[in-house]
Amino acid sequence: MGVTVSATGLFEGRALRATRAPRETTARRLSGIAVVGLGYWGPNWVRNLVALQAASRLAVCDYDPLRRARAASLYPNVETAGCLEQVLDDSEIEGVIVATPVSTHYPIARQVLEAGKSVLVEKPLATSVRQAAELVELARRKGQVLMVGHTFEYSAPVLKAQALIADGELGEVFYLSSVRANLGLFQQDVNVAWDLATHDVSIALFLLGQVPQTVSCQGRAHYRPDVEDVAMLTMDFGCGLVAFIHASWLDPNKVRRTTIVGSRQMLVYDDTAASDKIRLYDKGVSIDSYRDVYDDFQFAYRQGDIRIPRVEEWEPLSLECQHFIDCVRRRAVPRTDGLNGLRVVSVLEAAQSSLRRGGIPVPVEIPRI
Repeated sequence: MGVTVSATGLFEGRALRATRAPRETTARRLSGIAVVGLGYWGPNWVRNLVALQAASRLAVCDYDPLRRARAASLYPNVETAGCLEQVLDDSEIEGVIVATPVSTHYPIARQVLEAGKSVLVEKPLATSVRQAAELVELARRKGQVLMVGHTFEYSAPVLKAQALIADGELGEVFYLSSVRANLGLFQQDVNVAWDLATHDVSIALFLLGQVPQTVSCQGRAHYRPDVEDVAMLTMDFGCGLVAFIHASWLDPNKVRRTTIVGSRQMLVYDDTAASDKIRLYDKGVSIDSYRDVYDDFQFAYRQGDIRIPRVEEWEPLSLECQHFIDCVRRRAVPRTDGLNGLRVVSVLEAAQSSLRRGGIPVPVEIPRI
């Protein structure tokens, strides 16, 4: 048996149910905000912050002078810094966005919070449950905002899927299956589970509204020892509900697809589709207990219509950026707060443990804070 999933429950009050891009209220401009890291994802944060014009000053920080020079050439009003200390010593900087390699997330976020500044950390929040819990406690003690960059929780199709599940459109949810594969980008400090699968763990927890009881994970490292480039996670939520996540840096095709199978309908979310990213399939299976003949094991298959719900698209990163700024202004708790990040890290740490122990199920343990 599956379970009827509510998007509230464990995450009550966290889910944003929206069919159009929410608009944050703006009380004032921040005196200053900084982006640390101008590698793969950092420039996207800079672009959105410039467009929002939500701070009087915008600083970018990176050790690479060529990256700093490029940012300055694209945005002449942006200030540049070559080391983190310049950002931390600046009293006008109220919030810092950390877009650096995963292994540096914890030490940099800790320094930012210790300096009395709010921080948004790109996914994952940290590389261990202990580190993530320390950041949550430190943010509370300092009275600062701690937010995690789980971008897909701000995506219009994911929000639509969550609303459909919460409204019971799918009926009993039996299982969720996600595939996130591409050729690259290989990471040096974390394996594919901590890199790509982080997105799908975040999406699964958000859609299903709960944390798995156990996680099992298998994977292989084909190019770098102990850095798995392909992995399969199985998250067991109990009561028959299960989620499968396949992540790979070694696939010839770019795949970003999530399938959710329910007793009434099935939902497919394809993030690579140019349009119509959400499709509802009126398909299912029922057991006919009163048939006179024994065929098909007395299963009846329903083949109904395909429905494409209307989804008003927006750039998830823009909404996420806007939300962080508003939370810093109001000292509000973000939807993807530190506890959200801690839950995801708890799943990933259990998956890592399972991976090293031959794929056995490992309990997901979340410390009380």
